[in-house]
Amino acid sequence: MSTHGRLGRRLVQLYVGLTLYGVSSALLVVAGLGLEPWGVLHQGLAGHTGMDIGTVAIIVGAAVLVLWIPLRQRPGLGTVSNVFVIGLAMNATLAVVPVAHGFVLRVPLMAAGIVLNGAATGLYIAASFGPGPRDGLMTGLHRRTGRSIRLIRTGIEVAVVVTGFALGGTVGVGTLLYAVSIGPLAQLFLKVFAVRAASGRSTVVATGSPEHAILPE
Repeated sequence: MSTHGRLGRRLVQLYVGLTLYGVSSALLVVAGLGLEPWGVLHQGLAGHTGMDIGTVAIIVGAAVLVLWIPLRQRPGLGTVSNVFVIGLAMNATLAVVPVAHGFVLRVPLMAAGIVLNGAATGLYIAASFGPGPRDGLMTGLHRRTGRSIRLIRTGIEVAVVVTGFALGGTVGVGTLLYAVSIGPLAQLFLKVFAVRAASGRSTVVATGSPEHAILPE
């Protein structure tokens, strides 16, 4: 594949992945069986501010990005796009998808949301345009403290879930299933969507393995 062709594919992957991430998060909201960790916080804040959950996600993403400054993290196109595209996709999806009633609909929606989230994660990270604000916070703290990403990720997400739950965010079986499945799903889809460099190596590997922003270490 030519250089321009690879760049074009990476850009498509980035924006398709971010859009699908927002859609997947919205499906978890509609299912009502528990959100991903940051989604719990976004929903809790949305309930107290009266703003749409996607709008809250954008504001929180921008606030987290500010925390990159003391960590000396450098945002990329994917980082900035992450802040806006996911939240806008969430709001758009929630505007057209009705609330699900009954487990016959809610369970499949939850499962679809989790699997789609894993695919979306693989798509946008494999594009190698930089980690999202929340992922970069974890890797930045990892570099500055020397602690494992597993420990830092767990600490941040426990704090986020507890805070979001206290504010009224939904914690449930979906939250648990997301926590145990997102790592393997993201790893699978990273391999599926890896963009090959001219040398035959994946750009995900060649640019420093950004998958560590998602996968435990």
